Amino acid sequence: MILLTGFEPFGGQPLNPSWAAAQAARHLLREAGFPVTAVELPCVFGAAGSVLRNALDDLAPELVVCIGQAGGREKVSLERVAINCDDAPIPDNSGNQPVDVPVVPDGPAAYFTSLPVKAALLAVDRAGIPVEVSQTAGTYVCNHTFYALMHELTSRPGVRGGFVHVPFAPDQVEQGSAALSPPAPSLPVASMAEAIAAVVRTSLSQPSGDIQPSGTIQPGVARSSGVALAAGSLH
Repeated sequence: MILLTGFEPFGGQPLNPSWAAAQAARHLLREAGFPVTAVELPCVFGAAGSVLRNALDDLAPELVVCIGQAGGREKVSLERVAINCDDAPIPDNSGNQPVDVPVVPDGPAAYFTSLPVKAALLAVDRAGIPVEVSQTAGTYVCNHTFYALMHELTSRPGVRGGFVHVPFAPDQVEQGSAALSPPAPSLPVASMAEAIAAVVRTSLSQPSGDIQPSGTIQPGVARSSGVALAAGSLH
């Protein structure tokens, strides 16, 4: 079983393309014969991880790809690192706004994805979809979910997972929900779905993309590994 997740709308926007992309990718993969389901997560610290854990318990997937919106990015972003930090520039959908709070108290500083990001990068690029490997999933609910996923998978041997960010959808920009000057970059949901499907197919056929065998970064290693954790757009 393959599990895809996307988020409900947040920040006053009418839609979240991550959920539309998850649903469309589910359709593409089912048409190709893959067993796959999609679950919508709340854009709420804590609750997103709880819904995700329940889905893992109920579905027992072998592969999990979580998807989130990164408005302002031009490309589909294959996230490499989840950090143990909740730091919200705006409240979540329940009004929570944590500042410098760990996702998991006493957890490792960060986790690497267990998806083969470089192989997936090539697969998405070959499909003609703009794509990049990203070194930061931010510190909002997307990163919270990514970290919660990878932490949970340490107790679920054989299950692999990771996170993919998608840009705004064209409707968001046209409706002014992405009111930036110049207009924010966007990508059709159909292209997002094709990219997610390519990530899934590649992940099922390629070994893990872990940089370290454990997939974790301890505080001392994070400082010396050369992994960039630069600030990104809100996600």
